[in-house]
Amino acid sequence: MTTSTDALPRKRVHLAAHFPGVNNTTVWADPRSGSQIDFASFVHLARTAERGRFDFFFLAEGLRLRELKGRIHDLDVVGRPESLTVLAALAAVTGRLGLAGTVNATFNEPYELARRLATLDHLSEGRAAWNVVTSSDAFTGENFRRGGYLDRADRYTRAAEFVRVSRELWDSWAPGDLVADQESGHFVRHGDVGAVRHDGPHFTVEGHFNVPRAPQGHPVIIQAGDSDEGREFAASTADVIFSRHGTLEEGRAFYTDVKRRLSRYGRERHELKIMPAATFALGDTDEEAAEHAAEIRRLQVSPQTAIAFLEQIWGRDMSAYDPDGPLPDVEPEQEGGVSQGRVQVADRAAVAAKWRAVAEEKNLTIRQLVIEMTGRQSFVGSPATVARRIDEFVQADAADGFILVPHLTPGGLDDFVDRVVPLLQERGVFRAAYEGTTLRDHLGLAVPGSSPEAVPAATPGDAPRLVPEAVPTAVPPAVPTAVPAAVPGGES
Repeated sequence: MTTSTDALPRKRVHLAAHFPGVNNTTVWADPRSGSQIDFASFVHLARTAERGRFDFFFLAEGLRLRELKGRIHDLDVVGRPESLTVLAALAAVTGRLGLAGTVNATFNEPYELARRLATLDHLSEGRAAWNVVTSSDAFTGENFRRGGYLDRADRYTRAAEFVRVSRELWDSWAPGDLVADQESGHFVRHGDVGAVRHDGPHFTVEGHFNVPRAPQGHPVIIQAGDSDEGREFAASTADVIFSRHGTLEEGRAFYTDVKRRLSRYGRERHELKIMPAATFALGDTDEEAAEHAAEIRRLQVSPQTAIAFLEQIWGRDMSAYDPDGPLPDVEPEQEGGVSQGRVQVADRAAVAAKWRAVAEEKNLTIRQLVIEMTGRQSFVGSPATVARRIDEFVQADAADGFILVPHLTPGGLDDFVDRVVPLLQERGVFRAAYEGTTLRDHLGLAVPGSSPEAVPAATPGDAPRLVPEAVPTAVPPAVPTAVPAAVPGGES
């Protein structure tokens, strides 16, 4: 069933760029793949996103190297620099692009992290964002002085209090508190600026915050999670939710569920943007793009990776089996496992049964089954097809936009910016130029504590304000490069 949106104002599409490299989405063995550590790689992708007028650049985080059967899992990229340090450096080489870093609320402290985020917001002149994540596993906890882990039941309560304390710290300086009046000799408006007194179940903070109020008031808060707890946390606290839904129907169900929760917290629908992770495969024709998509999936799921996925689901050593052979007739282990540092499968028997049914129905080998059952490209087709499908998702309230995850570092976004973004601009749903200077401006979010009049005009649901016919050149073409015969997909 299709839903007509012709009578409604056209919603603006929001786009962000995810620097890949935390799992098998990234084909690091491709000859065109660059370094995951060199600053030049981060600069290339960030500047490409800014050239495409994206809302923000996104960095994920891992706090411990993953293991498989007691050894470092090195089929994927292993190790990468700390996110906020990279983003601070990128602030100097970009001018409008938002800068979003993932930082764990389980293994950090509010005062220290609030300082770092406020500092990033100052250095970038209002472009900082924090993706709040939690961790409940002892494996990660072993890297920290607490020497263990936080009970799963407590991880969101700690995260909620963490964000609350951070906001108290950011709000401890009012907009006019820093006066630097040379004539009177007063640097601050009064003698108790930055005062914070918080006493809660997880944190006690009593003192003075030493970073003056940042340009955005608060950095933009992003939350990644699909559980009921995660959805509720996003509805109460976040400005953006980073989700994953592969079909229009799943996206609309998630969108409706999360948006309806906002009223419980006195929030309006436009105050939370829903931006699923998305991958894409482009070609001159839809048929060519489908061939590219299939090829990149084969590169992402190597024979060794296929067995590693199977071992994660089955919880046992499966290395004796041929990845190009049939699924073995063995049952999964219900306790323990062979992988560490990944999200654990809750009900292995149920998942294994589902996989087995698909393998039998379609007569798939192990590797073909893993390709079938794990991530695939969200948008596959010609540039016109991909632009149309992205627009359809947003206008049908299946998303407010997407966080794009290319498969190559750092050039995997070039083709999208050069070929798809201009078509989104022609459709009147994507900016041709930045209309504000901060990330809150780009997302249509108010500055905390501001009056309603301070909300940027270009909120989703409003007709987008585009620079007149002036700018098909808003996205100048890049120097042509060899386009891979395979295009991204997989997990984010």
